[in-house]
Amino acid sequence: MRFKGSTIFVTGGAGFIGSAVVRHLLRDTQARVVNIDKLTYAANLESLPGATGNPHYAFEQQCICEPVGLRKLFEKYQPDAVMNLAAESHVDRSIDGPGEFIQTNIVGTFSILQEALRHWRSLSGEKRDRFRFLHISTDEVFGSLGRDGLFTETSPYAPNSPYSASKASSDHLVRAWRETYELPTLVTNCSNNYGPYHFPEKLIPHMIIKGLAGEKLPVYGDGSNIRDWLYVEDHAKALTLVLERGRIGETYNVGGRNERTNLHVVESICDLLDEITPSAAGTRRKLINFVTDRPGHDRRYAIDASKLENDLGWCAEENFESGIAKTVGWYLEQQPWWRAILDRGYNTNRLGLKR
Repeated sequence: MRFKGSTIFVTGGAGFIGSAVVRHLLRDTQARVVNIDKLTYAANLESLPGATGNPHYAFEQQCICEPVGLRKLFEKYQPDAVMNLAAESHVDRSIDGPGEFIQTNIVGTFSILQEALRHWRSLSGEKRDRFRFLHISTDEVFGSLGRDGLFTETSPYAPNSPYSASKASSDHLVRAWRETYELPTLVTNCSNNYGPYHFPEKLIPHMIIKGLAGEKLPVYGDGSNIRDWLYVEDHAKALTLVLERGRIGETYNVGGRNERTNLHVVESICDLLDEITPSAAGTRRKLINFVTDRPGHDRRYAIDASKLENDLGWCAEENFESGIAKTVGWYLEQQPWWRAILDRGYNTNRLGLKR
């Protein structure tokens, strides 16, 4: 059984992608999972049903920017691997308040790299040889593509938002700790994730929730910005495969090969909602409202995942049509999960208009 006898730190394990990784590890492997999360506004332990009480699971509320606390956790659990998913990730929020992104994504990555290095140097023999540090990043570090072409592992970095700049910085730190200190690291860069347990500020859940309420559906600019959509469960499986079989020092791009315009995404959600829960007011496409574009809005992202597919044998199980149908269905069936977030006072007003 995979990861039998291994203890894996998952930072940001109460977040969207992190919780998918934790669920996958607990369901499909024998790893002992330690979820390390600060529990910011976007974290939610309710995204981990059944985890509490599982003998293979432990939760530690800890900020990755605090080295003393991290050091205690390394000493307590003696992990065999670290999967670093803790990050501030909302582009609009980074435009309004970049400081938190610099702190968490750069300083936090530095802090956990330092503590992982300290821990790794204390190991010996097989445990030292087995240790891995996997840093999870984004395709946004590469900037914006034109009409043609795909991001590869050798694409130059050209971040255009405070969020992507902070993630680019963290990637460079991980590379430097490998080259300078020989820490056994790997990096992944993924395309846009979607699926169950996605915080309501992101495009797809935002549109589902507003569409259900019969509210206007704000689409930035003309809606022609293109993203490559990756179902979060497929991403989680890719990450554990990279951790298990990836080559030290390598970068792997993870993408779903599902390029869609933002407008197409919103129209697909409208059509699914109309089919599953018709509105007396008519088609929800009438709710689409084009609004002022985001400052520095990248035009197109698209990932070439050939290296991951060819070297490690991964492939996405969901295409966009199957994945978005599952996602809309989940938000309809699991309304208590997201309604609890709204009831706690989450503000759905638009962010990211500051210039």
